Amino acid sequence: MAEIKLAAEMRTEFGKGAARRIRRADNIPAVLYGHGTDPVHVTLPGHATMLAVRHTNALIELTFDNGTELAVVKDVQRNVVREEIEHVDLLIVKKGEKIAVDITVHVTGESAPGTIHLVDYQTLTVEVDATNIPEYAEVSIEGREAGDHISAGDIELPNGATLLTDPEYTVVSITEPRGEESADEDEASAESAEAPAEGEFSAE
Repeated sequence: MAEIKLAAEMRTEFGKGAARRIRRADNIPAVLYGHGTDPVHVTLPGHATMLAVRHTNALIELTFDNGTELAVVKDVQRNVVREEIEHVDLLIVKKGEKIAVDITVHVTGESAPGTIHLVDYQTLTVEVDATNIPEYAEVSIEGREAGDHISAGDIELPNGATLLTDPEYTVVSITEPRGEESADEDEASAESAEAPAEGEFSAE
C-alpha cells in the first residue's frame, strides 16, 4: 500500500465558480469526511494529487497548518473530455480501525492448454486495517481445466483481510475459446453436408 503526503489548505469558497478558479490555479477541490465530523472542504495540489490517486487504496497523510490527518480516497470525479480530475472525496481513517475497501483481483499462472480464463469480478470487497490496505488479492489459475470456477470464498486473502463479497460469487472461470468451438462446429456441419444421405449414392 502506498503512503503519500499531500499539503492541504482549508477553503471557504464553494460552488462551480470557486471550483473552476481552484482548478485554473493547478489545484484540485476536495472534501474530507468521516468519524462523525462535518465535511471539511480543502484544496489539494493538482499534480501531486493526480499522482497519488493512481495508487489503488493509497493511505494519504494530509498536512494542515495546525496538524495532520490520515485519509483514503473514496471517489474521484473526472472530466471525461479533458481527462482532468475535478473533485476528490477523502475518508478520514485512524490507526487501528477497520474499513471496507475494494481490492483488485490479480490472476497468476496459466490454465490448461486450449483454455482461457474470464475474470467475472475485477475486485473483491474486504475489511482491513485502515493503515495496512493490500493492493490486490492473488488468484492462481495454474493448470485449471475448462469448466473450473474460482469463487470469492476460494481465494486466499492477504493477511488481516476479511472477505465481505459474497463467497459464492464466481470470480474467475475457465473455458474454451468460443472461436475454436465455432470452427469445430462449422467443420462438422460441412462434413455432414458433404456426406451422402442414407440410401443415396455418389455419382462419381
